[in-house]
Amino acid sequence: MAKVVQTTASVLFLWIVFMQFSRMSGLGVNELLYFRVISPEEIGYIFSAAPAKDFGGDFTSSYDEIFLVPADPADGCSDLKDRELIKGQVILVERGGCSFVQKARHVEEAGGKAVLIADNAVDNDSQYLDMITDGSTAKPNIPALFLLGRDGMMIKRSLQRQALPWAVISIPVNVSSLASFPLKQPPWTLW
Repeated sequence: MAKVVQTTASVLFLWIVFMQFSRMSGLGVNELLYFRVISPEEIGYIFSAAPAKDFGGDFTSSYDEIFLVPADPADGCSDLKDRELIKGQVILVERGGCSFVQKARHVEEAGGKAVLIADNAVDNDSQYLDMITDGSTAKPNIPALFLLGRDGMMIKRSLQRQALPWAVISIPVNVSSLASFPLKQPPWTLW
């Protein structure tokens, strides 16, 4: 009986934390997309990202193993290098320097399947931004997602520390089917 009460209390606590987070960010659970880092294992967590509001496409396929490749240049505001590495992969770019649309267009032109735009405020572990169009007529068709700054920084730091050119991820992930979802969230992010 005590175990049931403890489990119920834990679930209730997680729900309260989630509801507070949802109110802070303005986003609900259905408005976030989730991905899992498979490798490197030190960041083997499930991360959340917010899809762009009025540009970019949807994920029409689920990718069990696809590379998450940091962009070069990191801000993605000019033609990307290493196009052979980028082609068919998800690309991680940093916020700043140009519009979200321009970043997504550069990734799409280089052959990327999707773009994750990490906030350049590396201490941001809770505030999602609404990525909206910049008014240009040429909108990208690939999925564009906003990633919290702390998450982006931790992913890039892990790759740099291990001298890896990419992470292996699974995207999108249906978290409602994962019994272990609360245990697989990054420890630095309060969901």
